[in-house]
Amino acid sequence: MQLTINRIDTRYVLDNEGGGPWLVFIHQLAGDLSIWDQMAGYFRDDFTVLRYDLRGHGETTVSPDSFTIDDLADDLAQLLDKLGAPSAHVVGLSIGGMVAQKFAINHADKVDSLTVVGAPAFIPEDARPTFAQRAASVREHGTASIVEATLERWLTPEFRKAHPEVTEPIADTIARTPVEGFARAAEAISRFDARDKLASVKQRTLVVAGEKDVGTPHAASKVVADTVPGARFELLNAAHLTPVEESQRFSALLGNFLRGSS
Repeated sequence: MQLTINRIDTRYVLDNEGGGPWLVFIHQLAGDLSIWDQMAGYFRDDFTVLRYDLRGHGETTVSPDSFTIDDLADDLAQLLDKLGAPSAHVVGLSIGGMVAQKFAINHADKVDSLTVVGAPAFIPEDARPTFAQRAASVREHGTASIVEATLERWLTPEFRKAHPEVTEPIADTIARTPVEGFARAAEAISRFDARDKLASVKQRTLVVAGEKDVGTPHAASKVVADTVPGARFELLNAAHLTPVEESQRFSALLGNFLRGSS
């Protein structure tokens, strides 16, 4: 299904078998909504589950201009409005976790709860050139050139070896990501900083990090939990893609959080 959001043709999938509260999943850089397929299966009986492709990812068209993480948060706000959702539980992974933070800050009335997965509160000054370099490299060599290095950051060697049936589709998604979609999103990440407003977030918040995540060290994720009043922090035995590598523990953790239990 597609809707035009802020002049961008946006793909989304809605699972509402349960007709329950809205639950939105936001994917990672060089990913698409398929990363959440398993989670949608876990939660669709009790929630109205929305997954969608960010600008320039999956089957959502590439933005004609550069954009910020705030713009991506505005995209989600408009998507929810067009679908008739007054508010939602918001779960974001990696860049999706950055979007989720900005969404909770800029559109607080639309947030029932916030879950930030493998995302920092800001990109340090000394790390910003890394994302500019990734953008430049992909523009020169294509997204297929970053597949191996990306998988090494996202999943532990043990998981990749044991689960090629999971790893290979993720690799294919990285390789298919449009060059400008990736590059502009990477540039948006390089400018991300939510620290000045995170303390204003009043919604219940869960922060999840991977103990073996080298791309976003868990100490960086903990800054989010330490800044949002009353936020809960959980560390899982995984690299960057905790909902994939620790899917059962992640789904149980998220389910308990969404239902308001420990």
